[in-house]
Amino acid sequence: MIVAIDGPSGTGKSSTSKAVAAKLGLSYLDTGAQYRAITWWMISNGVDTDDPEAIASAAGKPTIVSGTDPSHPTITVDGVDASGPIRTQEVTSKVSAVSAVPEVRTRITELQRTIAASAVEGIVVEGRDIGTTVLPDADLKIFLTASPEARAARRSGELKGADVHATREALIKRDAADSSRKTSPLAKADDAVEVDTTDLTLQQVIECVVTLVEEKRAAK
Repeated sequence: MIVAIDGPSGTGKSSTSKAVAAKLGLSYLDTGAQYRAITWWMISNGVDTDDPEAIASAAGKPTIVSGTDPSHPTITVDGVDASGPIRTQEVTSKVSAVSAVPEVRTRITELQRTIAASAVEGIVVEGRDIGTTVLPDADLKIFLTASPEARAARRSGELKGADVHATREALIKRDAADSSRKTSPLAKADDAVEVDTTDLTLQQVIECVVTLVEEKRAAK
C-alpha cells in the first residue's frame, strides 16, 4: 500500500502523514526533509545556491539516508544527524531554489522511489510531487489544501515568535516558486482526493485520511 500525500506548506502534511502511518502500521517518508538535507549540505560545503550549475554538479555528492519509522523519522547527511540543522531559516529560504534544479530532483526522486519500493508493509510518502512525478502509480493520492491565512497561522505556531503576516507572504512566495518550476512542480494529480484542512482540526484530518486508506485497502 503506497499512499502519496501532497500539498503546500502549512496544510498539516507532516503531522497527518506521520500519524496515519503510525496508526496503520506503515512506513513514513518526509520527502521535503530530503530536499532540505541536500540544501543544508550545499550551504555547509560552500556551494553557491544561486548558481544552478554549481548545484547540479554537486548534486550527486552527499549521502542522504532517511529513517522511515513514523514515531521517530531520522535523516542523516554523510552520517551526520541533520534533523535539526535542516529546519533553520537559512535552509528554508534556499530550499526552493535548490529543489528546482533538475539534477537535484532526479537524484532525490530516485532515492524516494527506492525507499518506497523497499517498504514491506507499505508507506505514506509526503511531499509536493509524489502523486504526479515520484510515485504516479501510488494506490491512494491525497492533496491537502488550506487557506493561506490558516497555513500561516499554523506555520507561525511552529516557528515560535514568527510574524503571521510575514509567514503568509513567505508561504505564498514559496508556493509560486514550487508551482511554477519546470521540473516536477507542486501540482494536484488528476486522480488525487483533495482535502481542505482550513476548518478541520489535525485529528479530523488524520481520521479523514485513515478512512480513505482503509476504504482503498478494502477495495484491493
